[in-house]
Amino acid sequence: MLTMSSAPKRVPTFDELYREIEHLPQGMTGQILIPGVLTTMSRPGAAHHRACSHCRRALDGCDQELDGHGWWIRQEFEVRFLGDRLAVPDLAGWRADLHPELPDDNPLRIIPTWCAEVLSPSTASDDRTLKLPLYASTGVAHIWLIDPTLWTIEVYEATDARPTLVATARDAEVLRLPPFDVELSLAAWWKAPSVPAVVSP
Repeated sequence: MLTMSSAPKRVPTFDELYREIEHLPQGMTGQILIPGVLTTMSRPGAAHHRACSHCRRALDGCDQELDGHGWWIRQEFEVRFLGDRLAVPDLAGWRADLHPELPDDNPLRIIPTWCAEVLSPSTASDDRTLKLPLYASTGVAHIWLIDPTLWTIEVYEATDARPTLVATARDAEVLRLPPFDVELSLAAWWKAPSVPAVVSP
């Protein structure tokens, strides 16, 4: 007996999904890493926050908004990419020589030169399999994957729209990583400073 196939499910538009993102509970972040599919995540834990904060602070001297030079650095800023995709990089940077000013648009449609993702157990798969290739294929020249569990940074560059690993850093190294000409001291990125024990008299 012949049966009629069900009609294909309609894929939500970008605007429909973005309206859902705007109504997410406080502390939830929404992204559209696959066209028509909304991905949500909760706020990260302490290790993620520490690594992201230290990376951000290390680049303060590059951020023109903080009287630095050469870059605009944004944390957890919505960026709309080609193909009706929306990502919220943990950190992103735009070269000031290419963009003397950044508009107040949200989401921003200007593709960053650099993006960094701090890996968490709940986000590492999407960061590696969805966001890393998305960035490289849409014009992000440099991508960092920062792993506070393994104490490592992987530095990728976009080559023929594909991510190519070009450098790694780990543990307590002090070094420079592209695209920035600043010295990074990694020891504090991974663990909180030790607190002296209180000895009772």
